[in-house]
Amino acid sequence: MVGMNASEVLLDGLGRIKDGVHGVLDGIDEERLGLTVAPGANTIAWLIWHLTRVQDAQIADVADFDQVWIRDGWYESFALPFDKEATGYGQSPEQTRRVVAEPGQLLGYYDATHDASVAYLTTLDDADLDRIVDERWDPPVTLGVRLVSIVDDDAKHLGQAAYLRGLHL
Repeated sequence: MVGMNASEVLLDGLGRIKDGVHGVLDGIDEERLGLTVAPGANTIAWLIWHLTRVQDAQIADVADFDQVWIRDGWYESFALPFDKEATGYGQSPEQTRRVVAEPGQLLGYYDATHDASVAYLTTLDDADLDRIVDERWDPPVTLGVRLVSIVDDDAKHLGQAAYLRGLHL
């Protein structure tokens, strides 16, 4: 694309994450979603759930709208033994193994989150990305930095899930 603005770059990044999530989940069964390569290692189910929760919670926070997880009933649908605000940060290996889901359920939640993220990003212009969204850091975190962080975190976890998918073939 010629003349891309910052929001278009972020949208492209999230689009690549979406393609990757679909690739990891395509044709996989629930059993393979829960396999681990070593004691304490994350599962594909947890990695996809976590990357989606991170995107959902952080976009909802900066956009000042409700999380898809809560608003659209995904919290009840998944029925995980965690607080509804849980995103996976700091979870023990035992807790990560409790993320059990069907591929279609993970994909449905991811796609709904992706759609909400895209809807928000299309409202932004480059100047919006300079807005301070978190003053707990030095320097304070801008919207642009937070959005890049979301794409970066999602890409790392997606890569881990894709690697596990390859090992489990």
